[in-house]
Amino acid sequence: MEAMSSQRTSTGPDRAARSPLLFVLAAVACATALGWTYWAFVRTTTGQFADESAWREAGVAAPDTQLPFLRFLDTLPTISVVLAAAAILFVTLRRKRYGAAAVAVAVILASNLTTQLLKNVVFDRPDRGVATLAFNSLPSGHTTLAASAAAAIFVIVTPRWRPAAAALGGAYSVLAGAATFINLWHRPADVVAALLVVGTWTLLGGLVVMRTGEHWNNWEGFGAHWASSRWWLVLCWVLGLGGLAVSAVLYVSVHAVGPAPEPGTANVPLFFWWGLMWIIGVGFTLAAAAGRLFAAQAGRTAVRGQRP
Repeated sequence: MEAMSSQRTSTGPDRAARSPLLFVLAAVACATALGWTYWAFVRTTTGQFADESAWREAGVAAPDTQLPFLRFLDTLPTISVVLAAAAILFVTLRRKRYGAAAVAVAVILASNLTTQLLKNVVFDRPDRGVATLAFNSLPSGHTTLAASAAAAIFVIVTPRWRPAAAALGGAYSVLAGAATFINLWHRPADVVAALLVVGTWTLLGGLVVMRTGEHWNNWEGFGAHWASSRWWLVLCWVLGLGGLAVSAVLYVSVHAVGPAPEPGTANVPLFFWWGLMWIIGVGFTLAAAAGRLFAAQAGRTAVRGQRP
């Protein structure tokens, strides 16, 4: 009788970012959402009124939080630069991932340059009859800096750390954006636009990182490490989609009952809560989607049993 034996054969790792079109389409979706945000809340009367109302109501709805948020905003550039620089230096000097470090720096520079060009050169703020500041402030520079620093860390860490990096980076970005809003530095649409700018460049930069670093972009699956627990992304999905749903309900409700005749004069600051939930929703949804896409597109080593 012929002896039966079992042999385990490794087929080698699947290629990282094996569906690059997904990254490109996701980046295009972010850029499209950015364009829609500008059109809807800067170019239209209804959008300008809602955005301006949220900004003015922030000073009434959250007066006690402005001093702590101001202190945080004062240190935000330093915190962001230190965090990103530490991560980039670590992967450069310790892990020898020079290409990934270069891409991470490029994501930061491209995001912040794009924001400044859009805000100061490309976009303008037309007069739509709403009492508001005449100059354009979309996208937010402070939010872009914070979110791009978090994005740089996200794209250069190994796959098992990316779920945690997505959740923590998303929280940091949302906190920075909410701080600029509550402290009356920016309107909600400015913050959301900044998050979408960074999201666009993160997806494009991540595609390059995964395709040029396939030897370390290998995914062991959810739960292989505490930082790769799926609960990081579940939390982001809950906060993100929940925030978007609440913001949509608030926006529809305030227009259904009729907004105040002038921005910021409503008895109940519904526009403020709409803006805050919109920021939370977009920030965490982007974090969850990026974490899921990068996990799905990381390389895998497939091992199968063969019986001759």
